Amino acid sequence: MTEHRTENGTTTLWRPTGPEELALVEASGWTAWPPRLPEQPIFYPVLNEDYAVRIARDWNVPASGAGYVTRFEVDTAFLARYPVRRAGGETILELWVPAQELAEFNRHIVGRIEVVREFHARA
Repeated sequence: MTEHRTENGTTTLWRPTGPEELALVEASGWTAWPPRLPEQPIFYPVLNEDYAVRIARDWNVPASGAGYVTRFEVDTAFLARYPVRRAGGETILELWVPAQELAEFNRHIVGRIEVVREFHARA
């Protein structure tokens, strides 16, 4: 993941999300991802903005009327426990964080989770 590391020892990750999950992130003060639902055993942050944009625009908008791309920093040393997974093409890269590890993952977020792009269904 060297191309995603920053000089301050963090790695930039992105997460496409819908309005319900985003409301829970906002309720946390923009500092944590909400617990996964029982049918969601894995939390999937992605390693590039383009992939996050495609999911937010092409999946979240049809599913919930809006899609958001978030960006956040996580301690790079902590992330070493999660191998990078290729979910398709060369740039379709994500981390698979087991749901039971999400609280610990959240403790390693540095700074705030921020919305960097948003997409809405056309009226």
